[in-house]
Amino acid sequence: MSVDIVAVSDATFAIEIEQSDRPVLIDFWAPWCGPCMALLPTVEGLASVYGDDLKVVKVNVDENPVLAEKFGVQGIPNLTLVMGSRAVALRERSRTRLVSEIDALLG
Repeated sequence: MSVDIVAVSDATFAIEIEQSDRPVLIDFWAPWCGPCMALLPTVEGLASVYGDDLKVVKVNVDENPVLAEKFGVQGIPNLTLVMGSRAVALRERSRTRLVSEIDALLG
């Protein structure tokens, strides 16, 4: 299975996130952020683990400040799981713990 992570902008937010027919994991990041780059393999791994059950997208906070503000992002990296109208900031950073946290939220 190939890892399909979509870059989302303020302009494509409605199509990619609000109108998604499945839960969406948003990775808020910036290219200058070392911890964001370190988290990338974990995010790619999550995309592989969940496949078609979870849409994984990336939002560059420097280029898309409206989205960062909409989700209350105050620091990066920030992973947020969106399920319909509900958004939950994920606290964990290790792949194993993130899978457990996401599984618990998805039920």
